[in-house]
Amino acid sequence: MAVNLQKGQRVTLDESMKLALVDLGWDTNQYDGAYDFDLDASVFLLDANGRCTRDEDFIFYGNLESRNQAVVHQGDNRVGGGDGENIIIDFTKLPPEIEKLAICVTIDDYEARRQNFGQVQNAYIRIAKLQNEFDMAGEDQIRFDLDEEFSIETAVVVCEIYKRDGAWKFNAVGAGYQGGLAALVRSYGLEVE
Repeated sequence: MAVNLQKGQRVTLDESMKLALVDLGWDTNQYDGAYDFDLDASVFLLDANGRCTRDEDFIFYGNLESRNQAVVHQGDNRVGGGDGENIIIDFTKLPPEIEKLAICVTIDDYEARRQNFGQVQNAYIRIAKLQNEFDMAGEDQIRFDLDEEFSIETAVVVCEIYKRDGAWKFNAVGAGYQGGLAALVRSYGLEVE
């Protein structure tokens, strides 16, 4: 049974979890906009300083796999609604210098479409323990519903999975930012082209 967390809560992951499914989902509010929403999940693999030191440690729709396939994005959901996007983490393959994974969601082309997270509802993250690489459902471990009302934000750091004293822990962050994906990329130490 999954543990339901509130913003700011932390919990240690099951030490036997070697493979995890990160399931991010959301719905968009009904509004009179001319465009569909395209929300995108991403993961930044960070060192002890909270920095992404290699471009390939930024996993998103344009780079679906990290080094050693430790983190694999299952693909871009361009229509949104309910099913969101999924990411697989293999903790046994993470490079030893990686101490934190920041899991984020951003709105593609938010400026031209005049969209923000105030128009998104029912956003959540679910972490499930996978038994093997063929298990795509897993056993629910954690659920964090983003209940906060974001009014102008175009990017959200949903959670962080970080290593402390040899154990992986989950931090329910739920912090919103302006500037979309580019702002997050810069904040984690990478250059925006």
